[in-house]
Formats: sequence, C-alpha cells, structure tokens
Amino acid sequence: MSICVHGLGYIGLATASLFANAGTDVTGFDVDECVIDRLNEGDPNVSEPELESYIQDALESNLTPSHRPQPADVHIICVPTPYDELNDGADLTYVKDAGRTVANVLRSGDTVVLESTVPPGTTTGILAPILSQGDLEIGEDVHLGYTPETVMPGNTLTELRTNDRIVGGVDEASVSAIKSLYEPLTSGEIHVAADPTTAEFVKLAQNAERNVSIAYANTLALLAENYGIDVRSAISLANNHPRVDILSPGPGVGGHCLPVDPHFLSDGSGATELLDIASQVNSRMPEHVIRLLEDAIDSLEDKTVAVLGITYKGNVSDTRNSPGLEIAKLLGTVTVDTRPAMDGGWDEGSVTIHDPRATDSRLQLVPLDVAVDGADAVIFGAAHDEFAALDPEDIRSKMAGRTVVDPVDVIDTAQWTEQGFDVRTL
Repeated sequence: MSICVHGLGYIGLATASLFANAGTDVTGFDVDECVIDRLNEGDPNVSEPELESYIQDALESNLTPSHRPQPADVHIICVPTPYDELNDGADLTYVKDAGRTVANVLRSGDTVVLESTVPPGTTTGILAPILSQGDLEIGEDVHLGYTPETVMPGNTLTELRTNDRIVGGVDEASVSAIKSLYEPLTSGEIHVAADPTTAEFVKLAQNAERNVSIAYANTLALLAENYGIDVRSAISLANNHPRVDILSPGPGVGGHCLPVDPHFLSDGSGATELLDIASQVNSRMPEHVIRLLEDAIDSLEDKTVAVLGITYKGNVSDTRNSPGLEIAKLLGTVTVDTRPAMDGGWDEGSVTIHDPRATDSRLQLVPLDVAVDGADAVIFGAAHDEFAALDPEDIRSKMAGRTVVDPVDVIDTAQWTEQGFDVRTL
C-alpha cells in the first residue's frame, strides 16, 4: 500500500510519520516549497522533542517529501481551514485546491480521506464533486470518507497513537477501507458515524462543547469576583457532586480549534446563539485581565508591564489566537510582522513579552531578565512549567513594582505574597 499525505503542517506531518514508521511507503506533499526543502534536509521544525525524533525516523525510512503529488492507493488531506472573519465561516480554499490536486492523480480503487476540520457537508457537498469531475464515480470507483484528528499539541504523538477515531464514509465499502487503514495504528476504538457529515459535525461539537464549558467557568469567575469569592475553591467544592465537572477559568481560549470551530457550525438559522455567547465571553476575558491590573496599580499611564507567556496555553509553542498575546496587544505596542502593531496609548516599549516555548520568529520576544527588569507589573499569560518554578524573590529583585496578575493559576500565590507581591487572580 502507498499513501500520499496532502498538507505537511503539524498534523499532516505527524500523520505521514505515523504511517511511514509503521512500514508504509508515504509521500508527503505540500504546496510550500520551503516546507519540502526543509524536510529533505531532515528538519521537521516542530517543538515537541519526541515528535521531532519520530518524524526524523520517518524521513530516514519510508517518508518522502515531494514538491509534487504522487499517485497512491490512499490520499489523506490535512490542509488548513482558516476562519474567514468577513463571512463568519470556514475558508475552504485549501480543501478545494487539495481536492483538485488529488483528482489529477486519482485512480480507480483509490481511497481519499479528509482529516481537516470542516463545516458539516464539506466531504460530500464540496470534496466529492471535485473528485468526481473525471470518469471516476465516488463510491463506485473511489472510496471517500472523513475522519478528524483530535490530538492536543504538546502530546501529539501519544494522542495520535491512542485516541479513539471517528470514521464517516460515503458507503460501507469506504468505511471498511478507512477503518482498515487506521485500526493497526491506534490503540483507541474506531467509531463509525452514519456518514461523513455526521463525523464532521461530531468534531465541531466536541470543540464547541469545550468552548462553552470554558465560557461557563469564566462566567463563574466574573460572578465570584463580585461576591468576593475564591472561584477556584468554589469550583473545586462544586465538583464534588457526582454529575458536576466544571473546568477552570482563564484569560480566554486560543489555538486553532476552540475559538474557531464553533463558527463552522453556523447555518444562518440562529441556532448557534449559545455558542456565539460563549465565544463572546471568552473573547472578552483578556480585557478583564487588564481590568484586574488596573484595579491593582490604579493607572496604566507611564507603567511598564511584562507579559510572561504568549502561547495559547501552557507548555505548547503555538501562539495562534493566544489570550496572552492579545493581552499584550491591548496593553501597548507589540510588533508582529504580519499584523500592524496595536497602539494602546502607551509609549513604545512599555510592554515586554517573554515566552520560553514560543517559536514564532515574528514576535519581539525578550529573555526573562530583560522582560521583568524595571517592570511595574507582571501578567502571566500561559501556565508554562517554567513559570511555576520561578523564584519570586529573584523576580522581586529585578522589578520596580510588586503587582502580579495570574489568570492562569501558574504560581503559588501564598509564596509570592510572602515575598511582598500583590497577586491578583481569577
């Protein structure tokens, strides 16, 4: 069996390596020539050491990066589906392009699997017509289905091997072909959906549920603050109920999935009202974090703030839709090459950003000592292990002020308070 993986981003490259390390001949295709050139040099450019080594093993064995798509028994599409803000939905340009690319090399008997996160109906309503523009009939000549990835950055390899999978095929033969493809590679269970549209819906439902649950926790944090209650203690007590499992509050949600996927469910009927409100709650949390800071230091004028942690969550390198980065942008001028700097009304340089995990070279990250030197306040934007291990006495010796805002619950509040810090939390 041969496989061609279309799209060598984080998930596509990991997926290609999974099959290659299992002994399958895999071609990895990406339209970005720099990605292919880098992989041919043995550089996966991933931040997880275990995954990096795993990909390098694949490159040394059965994974061949290619500037051109190749005919294969199986085509797996793992291309991006960005959020189109103007149209409040998914931009399916890459999926359509990948479909046309696959169609050019598709043969009778081949299997096509879409893994990208897409709105319900994409596999059958958009991809299938593109693939069947020639003489091949979907379901008769070509197997087609949808199976989403559900891995968590930072633990990609383990979850790729162990998570359950959902398979939705256009017919029983497609389901059988796709199940037999993934079953040998995962210790998780393969669940069969009624059709590709159901499988697409389920992936979005999973991420929308998490977004709503986080919004509920954040709402409780806002309410508890008004009552003078420690919300984390209250949530811990509430979770003693056998049917209650409230998540922890935070400065918002980030990454590619949770802030984006709920929008893919919008069908114009107004049925997504709850999802829309949840997104609004979470998107406003960075502003609330700044209000916590303002309450602590009275005025932001002429103050210097260090934002520590601008990845979207703790112990990952991804900065997409990061609440910590949004906090920094709202506070002052943070330069990102692909987006005009935002002016928060402060002087240039009044906000410093540091992150030991972030790999985005477009950001003006500085070392920890530089970030906190002379700072009036510190805001923790991501719960990295490195921040939990910080010595508050050492940080105090470098800062001008004594204000710390920790919406991600990463530091020992009592320990920092003992060192004279005014610690504000959610």
